[in-house]
Amino acid sequence: LFPPPTATAYKNNKANTLHKFTPFFFHFSLSPAEMGEGKGSTLVHLLVVILSIVAFGFAIAAESRRSTGVIHEVENSNGTFCVYNSDVATGYGVGAFLFLLSSESLLMGVTKCMCFGRPLVPGGNRAWTIIYFVSSWLTFLVAEACLVAGAKKNAYHTKYRGMIYAQNLSCESLRKGVFIAGAVFVVATMILNVYYYMYFTKTTTQAARKTNRASSTVGMTGYA
Repeated sequence: LFPPPTATAYKNNKANTLHKFTPFFFHFSLSPAEMGEGKGSTLVHLLVVILSIVAFGFAIAAESRRSTGVIHEVENSNGTFCVYNSDVATGYGVGAFLFLLSSESLLMGVTKCMCFGRPLVPGGNRAWTIIYFVSSWLTFLVAEACLVAGAKKNAYHTKYRGMIYAQNLSCESLRKGVFIAGAVFVVATMILNVYYYMYFTKTTTQAARKTNRASSTVGMTGYA
């Protein structure tokens, strides 16, 4: 009923099949590179920056609301004690710590700490990825240390002083600049993380392109 297809019809059918499905294949395999152009997900960039900015704001607020103590003398005695104002700076410091930790955890989860997932293509992009990765972790640890130390020290209040002949008696309080240092390193961590993610995406995109080229070459060889 149906005559067998000729050689010319078979070749035309094969060409139409390649024309129909090849764009579909490349659309899904190369879309991350085409959409991101090696810059990474905009959403990830946005979340990292927002969380870091919030952490920076909390650190600045903690510095401006550091608790300070005023010495008061006990009536009918030689004892003294310290009266502190609000301890809200400790909460701000903890908030900055948590928001920065969330930003770092998000980025490390997306990139899988650079140790898992897609391999990094050797070259300049991989070198910059490693440099920014190590640098961001160093600034992150310093920032978190400053925030934790500031929050802990700010929470320490001297309740009572019983020294009778103390001439330079002062209430224990957090030194100026601890939360500011934490805020500076928060910003440094944010900048380094943005560049780390950008170069990480570039080098993984290169690996994906090479894989796609190899796959497309093998697929077209099978039709030859």
